[in-house]
Amino acid sequence: MAGHFEPLPGGGAAVALDEVEIAILRSLAVQLLELIGPGEAPAEDEDPLAALFAEGPSEPPADPALARLFPEAYASEESEELRAKSAEFRRFTENDLRARKRDDALAVVHGLDALSPRGDGGAVLKLAADDSRHWLGALNDLRLTIATRLDITDEDEGGELYRLPDDDPRKPMVMAYLWLGVLQETLIETLMP
Repeated sequence: MAGHFEPLPGGGAAVALDEVEIAILRSLAVQLLELIGPGEAPAEDEDPLAALFAEGPSEPPADPALARLFPEAYASEESEELRAKSAEFRRFTENDLRARKRDDALAVVHGLDALSPRGDGGAVLKLAADDSRHWLGALNDLRLTIATRLDITDEDEGGELYRLPDDDPRKPMVMAYLWLGVLQETLIETLMP
């Protein structure tokens, strides 16, 4: 189980994490929460149904990592009509997408905070099936964010980055990216029938 998720009887998944891995995962999830932003809490006197119809932003985020997490619905550079459709789609969907991404990242933080450490400071994280889906979403968002920061594209998957010398300042993020990929892949395998 060390280093990868394994299925639990009756559904769910488990992974053994050491103290450093727990700290890294928690730190990355908190940074993701900070990147996504706090979200809007409805005022006490606000109609709860009004929050369902609140409009979000119509412009794509300026931060490249956020733009990757909240991509354009249509290739908007093609025409003014597609730009308008993309803005409208973003306005009505981005708030919900941000809330889901926040929930996923919070599930990671809460899951790690609830761990009971073993004598060596590590712990075994056990996830129910629903928690596994939150974790899968957060792992995906973390990898997309790191890939953006490292300029890894879908086409090259970072080829030269995997051969960085140990003194390169990008090396820790590349290692985190690869490790998160293993966690993501093995978690996906536990969810398959």
